[in-house]
Amino acid sequence: MASGPRSSRFRRTLLAALVAASVAVPVSGAARPAAVPAPAPPVLAPLTAVALGPALDARYAANRDGIRAAERMAANHGDRSRAFALRAMEGATRHFLFFDGRGGGRTAEVFGDLARARRIAVLVPGSDTSLDRYGRFRTGARALQKELGAGSAVIAWLGYGTPGTVSREAVTPGRAHEAAPQLNSFIRELRTAKPAARTALLCHSYGSVVCALAAPGLPVSDIVLYGSPGTGVDSAADLRTRATVWAGRGDGDWIADVPHTRLRLPFTTIGFGPDPVSQEFGARPFDAGPGGHSDYLKPGSVSLRNLARIVAGKTGVSGNTGVAGKTGVSGQAPEAARHA
Repeated sequence: MASGPRSSRFRRTLLAALVAASVAVPVSGAARPAAVPAPAPPVLAPLTAVALGPALDARYAANRDGIRAAERMAANHGDRSRAFALRAMEGATRHFLFFDGRGGGRTAEVFGDLARARRIAVLVPGSDTSLDRYGRFRTGARALQKELGAGSAVIAWLGYGTPGTVSREAVTPGRAHEAAPQLNSFIRELRTAKPAARTALLCHSYGSVVCALAAPGLPVSDIVLYGSPGTGVDSAADLRTRATVWAGRGDGDWIADVPHTRLRLPFTTIGFGPDPVSQEFGARPFDAGPGGHSDYLKPGSVSLRNLARIVAGKTGVSGNTGVAGKTGVSGQAPEAARHA
């Protein structure tokens, strides 16, 4: 492939075409309900390590009440799809740390016993994730918790309004700038409540941009970027974190074809810079297997197995050699992860 100025012009042309398409093509994100009525969420006391179990039970109950109220409002509004989605979330076996049913919705669902968990994974989703399109995100979180097993908890953090996959928001950092302070606050509260637990941040697609902005000083052991279009920084060192930074991409993931460059314009920045799986970025690679963009948490997959082992801090993560031509976390790796 060409290098130097010609290569740079080629990448810029491709990125310009991507942005033009995102503006011209009607997008699925624009069709999502932006004004579905729902009650304002209750003000909840911060979680602490003292009496965590009872505090979690009370919080789960309060959010369950909020979901029921939102379901009634959505039904009265005539939004059957939202009402159906919320009805499925009301069950006594569902556990939410927060819930806000307004607009596309924001929530954090817990899988596993958070009060007793020694290993915690916080999942940050990418584009087109909302209460109306929550099923795949939840399925992946459940699969990861099952892979981790006893002593673990997985939190599906949908704490921001995700962009549509084909939209201007998906190639600019605006939504990530809105989300990062919320993620930072959530992780710090979780750390206060579970100071001894090993906590990893798993960031998919546009979610990796959110995680990158939240990363400086964040109290987590690992930050895992997968299916990432870039992070908005030039290297793992620029994340300013003591956590181990990992990067992986499935062999069938279309995100590999997205131009990894960044254009600074007077009113915004377009694109997210270097590819996190490139050797130059400096993240520790892990084998994500042959899957596509939505397959990282698929049961039985190489990527799910390796993500679980990273969360657990285990050595000998299974799979072949890592991406980007660099020996990474594989069956031959001498070490999987280190504590921050």
